[in-house]
Amino acid sequence: MSFETLTMTVGAAGVGRVELTRPDVRNAFNEQTIDDIDRAFRALAADESVRVITLTGEGKAFSAGADLSMMKAVAAYSEEENFQEGQRLASMLDAVGACPKPTVALVNGAAIGGGVGLVAACDIAVASSAALFALSEVRLGLIPAVISPFVLRAIGPRQAQRYFLTAERFGAQEAARIGLVHQVVEPDALADAGADIVKDLLACGPNAQAAAKQLIATETSAPLNEAQRTRLAKSIAGLRASPEGQEGISSFLEKRAPAWAAKS
Repeated sequence: MSFETLTMTVGAAGVGRVELTRPDVRNAFNEQTIDDIDRAFRALAADESVRVITLTGEGKAFSAGADLSMMKAVAAYSEEENFQEGQRLASMLDAVGACPKPTVALVNGAAIGGGVGLVAACDIAVASSAALFALSEVRLGLIPAVISPFVLRAIGPRQAQRYFLTAERFGAQEAARIGLVHQVVEPDALADAGADIVKDLLACGPNAQAAAKQLIATETSAPLNEAQRTRLAKSIAGLRASPEGQEGISSFLEKRAPAWAAKS
């Protein structure tokens, strides 16, 4: 399979590796990135030789969420077009979150908005001490709708009440404290920390691991069933098409404060 925005490899030990390759835009999403991640994880999930999958970003960032071209596109979308875009994002996150193989996020740098969703969708997350995180949607008059089942599963509603509402940035140690990541290491130790976790994962029974993942999903209500996907995509579509959402996106694209920030 060929991809425009990432590389996908499978090592001899059955370790699949997905690396986002848009360092010039901090590995931000565009429509192609969403499609590439979706296809890569579904392909690796179907590959019987693959035992474990790691996900990281090239350069200094993990993923900075939606890129400028995508923000410009959704600003012009109708509510129905925004609903379809939300469905595509939901499908991508489902490809990661519902993958039967163990998935490991190696968070090498900033994870913003949808990038946080990717971290939370993985089973295990290790972060560089240089990583920064933010759920920045409300600053644009939007909400982290589609990623919310995964993020809520990771950090719980109490922490979400702070970080969903303030959109503030927080560091790797705080991400570990609230449960978004499992481990924080120095930047030059990230690859070794990931290799140690992969080694432990490879020592376990693959069928048992898939069953354990299903057990967790079943007993904690699996995220993103079809009804949730539709509801959440409609939620973000409605806000993107609303006057506040349009003002938030426009202010971001025009590099100015939104109307509500100017008033405060």
